[in-house]
Amino acid sequence: MEYSQEIKRMCTVGNNANHGSAPIPEEGKWIQSKEVTDVSGLTHGIGWCAPQQGACKLTLNVKDGIIQECLIETIGCSGMTHSASMAAEIMPGKTILEALNTDLVCDAINTAMRELFLQIVYGRTQTAFSEGGLPIGAGLEDLGKGLRSQVGTTYGTLAKGPRYLEIAEGYIQKLALNKNDEIIGYSFVHLGKMMESINKGVEPAEALEKASGKYGQFDDAVKYIDPRKE
Repeated sequence: MEYSQEIKRMCTVGNNANHGSAPIPEEGKWIQSKEVTDVSGLTHGIGWCAPQQGACKLTLNVKDGIIQECLIETIGCSGMTHSASMAAEIMPGKTILEALNTDLVCDAINTAMRELFLQIVYGRTQTAFSEGGLPIGAGLEDLGKGLRSQVGTTYGTLAKGPRYLEIAEGYIQKLALNKNDEIIGYSFVHLGKMMESINKGVEPAEALEKASGKYGQFDDAVKYIDPRKE
């Protein structure tokens, strides 16, 4: 190690102010984190790409600094789906520091990893005060029945008004309108449930019927429209 002449000419002064790092909450314990392997927790975060045309929600379950589980959900850019699949292969088994410095291909996923890293190392995870944290597999609970992301897609214009295309319940089939042409309900298909039924051998028409539902004052509508055609 090289020192400048100014430092070499200085006399030595004692320093006993060494109290260690402040403890942070991790899975129900207060940990004085010194190494990357000292941190644990499950947390979520959002990232975005430079042109902001796409976003990524990333969920990590970290035990002793090692990523044991990751859930990657993307929206807005077709290229991100490829990046997400690669990141799901790359991230498990890496320390959070390795993952932070790994090119995960997509800006949005890299940004999400940066945001999660900050949450984890500062003790701001979702399981900071949950004793023992959450088991591996907890990330899938975000997806629910059929293991599909919770997605909401709506569209509107000043000239023609709003269109609901997909809500958390599922794919929108019909919009229900009142006498003032205002939306008062909708019918939907839960695609995850439908595909599960089809995979179990249920006929597609029957699976579609079982996975369909209605919301709001659907039955009281004056008229119904297909949001993708009308």
